[in-house]
Amino acid sequence: MDDHKRELLKNLPKIDEMMLRIERGDRLAGVPREMVKEACRSVVEDLRGRILADKDRGGRFRLPALEASVEQVVAMVEALGAYRLKRVINATGVILHTNLGRSPLCREALERIVEVARGYSNLEYDLEKGARGLRYDHVRQLLCALTGAEDALVVNNNAAAVLLVLNSLSEGKEAIVSRGELIEIGGEFRIPEVMEKSGARLREVGTTNRTRLADYERAVGPETGLILKVHTSNFRSMGFTEEADLQSLAELGRRHSLPVMDDLGSGCFIDLDRYGLEREPTVRESLSTGVDVVTFSGDKLLGGPQAGIILGKRGILERIRVNPLNRALRIDKLTLAALEATMVKYLRPAEALSDLCVLRALTEPREAVRKRARKLAAMIRRAVPRGLAVSVMDGTSMAGGGSLPTREIPTALIGLTAEGLSVAAFEERLRKWEVPIIVRVADDQVLLDARTLDPEEFPVLCGALKAVLGQERDEVR
Repeated sequence: MDDHKRELLKNLPKIDEMMLRIERGDRLAGVPREMVKEACRSVVEDLRGRILADKDRGGRFRLPALEASVEQVVAMVEALGAYRLKRVINATGVILHTNLGRSPLCREALERIVEVARGYSNLEYDLEKGARGLRYDHVRQLLCALTGAEDALVVNNNAAAVLLVLNSLSEGKEAIVSRGELIEIGGEFRIPEVMEKSGARLREVGTTNRTRLADYERAVGPETGLILKVHTSNFRSMGFTEEADLQSLAELGRRHSLPVMDDLGSGCFIDLDRYGLEREPTVRESLSTGVDVVTFSGDKLLGGPQAGIILGKRGILERIRVNPLNRALRIDKLTLAALEATMVKYLRPAEALSDLCVLRALTEPREAVRKRARKLAAMIRRAVPRGLAVSVMDGTSMAGGGSLPTREIPTALIGLTAEGLSVAAFEERLRKWEVPIIVRVADDQVLLDARTLDPEEFPVLCGALKAVLGQERDEVR
């Protein structure tokens, strides 16, 4: 180590001096002293690391003034109190954007969360009997009435639902599944790995593109615990393909006294093909085939909160419910409140289509989206009258979230180009705004997809554009 580095290390800020400056200035009053001291240590250690890592022997590195290090500590501690989980504006056109929280909740779901969270609730208390109850009972009747299921259970998410069902019905035994359905869910969660963790042994049948009923039948034996069918929510196999239909698998299961499970993934309650979208099997259709258990997500095509919904035959569901693993995966009271409000919407399908954000975005006619895009473009032009080129054009949106993977949904885009500002810099400024705006970038433009934008967000969006482009004007009307 050279003399310059030794001198720098010798003159590193002293923790006690930094603490004295902070306390004298009353900069972090009320913050636990040990927390402030830990931040001081972190700043000093960062400086020490930079000194030791510096390869320049010419002595260019200089220690900051003590006050600068103190300011760094103050900023570090204050940043701990800033919320990191934020509301963002989704202008990408990806309706079920997994990275942006998937399905926004309807107004009634938000109201129910607040109502249940503000005090005590009858989460596991039966008001009729005056005794302990089951949390699932708050949605069980609704789910069964809407789908035709005999019984219902809800856990944290669909991966948890699949894990719980496999562990309950096939632990230590084989679960038969087609090679063409061994999918990877978002975030590198793979069906074979979920099966392994459940304790079930994977028994692959058929080929990637063709799996017949006979393939399943040949695989059935003394070690078989369950037959599993997985809906390929996030991809489609095209061309020379064949698969066993669900009803035939259910009949096969009955002949051999084996439970048959259908992992639907997205979980749809509405016939989407009526609205020009890709055909997606509904939950009721799946259950009507006679399968024993069906699992799906709550925050995809259902339009509710993150949840894993398990429906099926009463005896099968009871085996799953008493599994000790169920407690580790169970749904919490706030999610349950939001799910109940979402399911109530489906009692009147027209309300579900208009009030659930995901269904409304998926089924809204393109002309209505165009009208909204033209309105937003006009507001932007008034808010930023110079230095910003604004255009409206046709484009396509996507369902996202592993749903309807081959369907492009017609939409309207607002294209923005700022003078003297690169598209990359423009996108970054919007992304880092107080209310982050997440956009698409293509053809050297920032693109806003009107299909995933709500008119209530327009003033916020226009205000952000004024600010990031440095053009403060009268409030946008």
